[in-house]
Amino acid sequence: MYECFLEIAFEAELNTKEDPELLELAPELCNEDASTRATAVTNLRNMIFERAECKPHRTDDAFLLRFLRARDFIVPRAHKLLVRYYTFRAEYPHLYKDVDLWGLMKVKSAYEGSMVDRPDIGRLSIFRFGTWDPNEFPVDDLIRTGMAITEIGIRQPKLQIMGGTVIVDLEGITLRHAATLTPTIAYQIVCLMGLVTPTRIKSVHIINYSWVLNTFFYLFKKFIPQEAWSKIIFHGSDLKSLQQQIDPECLPARYGGTCRNHVPIGVWLQKIKKYRDEQFDREMKALGYVVKE
Repeated sequence: MYECFLEIAFEAELNTKEDPELLELAPELCNEDASTRATAVTNLRNMIFERAECKPHRTDDAFLLRFLRARDFIVPRAHKLLVRYYTFRAEYPHLYKDVDLWGLMKVKSAYEGSMVDRPDIGRLSIFRFGTWDPNEFPVDDLIRTGMAITEIGIRQPKLQIMGGTVIVDLEGITLRHAATLTPTIAYQIVCLMGLVTPTRIKSVHIINYSWVLNTFFYLFKKFIPQEAWSKIIFHGSDLKSLQQQIDPECLPARYGGTCRNHVPIGVWLQKIKKYRDEQFDREMKALGYVVKE
């Protein structure tokens, strides 16, 4: 029964249809007003063409809604995010262009995600970079995978509206990992947290942090916007502190939780490959990815 539930959840990851029940929550979660939504989309589209600060590969309603939802339907903020998104893509094309999407399965459990989403938490994602062996593949592949996960996830209206919560688990981080960290890599990792992508990050929880990692963290600090600090919570190694912020029903057993529905990104990508359709392939190829059969 449990395996059957997971398969249904995996298949639903490719759902790009608007859910009427979820739209009822949209006013509270992302300031979306059904009566003014079309006007907001039109205003954003007009701003794109009038200001000409970027050249989006898409300007259809569904695509622009991602940016409006990520910025509470404040059109100038949504436009600023969209410009950041395309500027980032232009600066770091190697993170997208000609990247073999299914080849990213090798990242395995460096990222995890929950297959159950709740309005208060959204999608719970876990970064476990300490599980990565730098000898197996370069740090760029970690960033490529994070960006691909984001592009696939934000296709879902559910995740556009609900947003997500992130746990950054620093257990296992060593000097070998730190040696791969440059200011550019630090910036790109911060960008995974919604700085340049149309994602709604509710909060970021740093677990298993110690003073030994102070130098490691300093590189990230300068790239984190001031307004984002209120969403970042340090727990040290205190699981009770984490559980006070995130319902244990949403946490995997390693953090004292009871949720069984966390899956490593390698498995998740296998299921995306299994259930994808032609529309998915077209959209990902338009972003520059190689999508093999």
